[in-house]
Amino acid sequence: MADHSDQSADLEIVRVGYGHPDAMALIEEVQAEYVVRYGGPDRTPLDPLMFEPPTGSFFVGHLTSDAVARPVASGAWRAHDDVEALGSRRTAEVKRMYVVPALRGRGLARRMLAHLEQDAARAGHEVMILETGTAQPEAIALYESSGYTPIPSFGYYRDAPLNRCFAKPLRANLSAGATAPRPREVPLVPVVKPTTQA
Repeated sequence: MADHSDQSADLEIVRVGYGHPDAMALIEEVQAEYVVRYGGPDRTPLDPLMFEPPTGSFFVGHLTSDAVARPVASGAWRAHDDVEALGSRRTAEVKRMYVVPALRGRGLARRMLAHLEQDAARAGHEVMILETGTAQPEAIALYESSGYTPIPSFGYYRDAPLNRCFAKPLRANLSAGATAPRPREVPLVPVVKPTTQA
């Protein structure tokens, strides 16, 4: 029987550059999952600089086993002030939320999401927004149970029938994030293969 105990407290979340090998490996995995679920990768045009402070950040979560830290989760946010949600244009968009399949159901995605919210709130954003799709019901369940509500579709896939968009105010996260520890940072690694897709 699989062990689905909560391991979120053990997750070490580290800010990395978009081109960091751990980030690239997890992005490749999430893109492969999109192919299975939607028939193709996410083709939203992205610039790696979108995920550099102060306009965004990319994070990798590690779990340590047998003295080896393994990258098991990712999450990022980028400023998206061209989208108004919940009465504000000071919005930040969640991107590249992912947990390796073997470790799902253990609280890692919820921990990463909370971390992204706190980090974006500290950077001055008022609302977190995101795009997902109906082929990811577990993601929708996570977002709804974390306080996100539906908003009109936006972004590259706004006209796609499967597209679903959500938003959440970040005011509570700002007060909670004031005492939260800042993530460890890993030196930036240049992107080996520049691309406009992620």
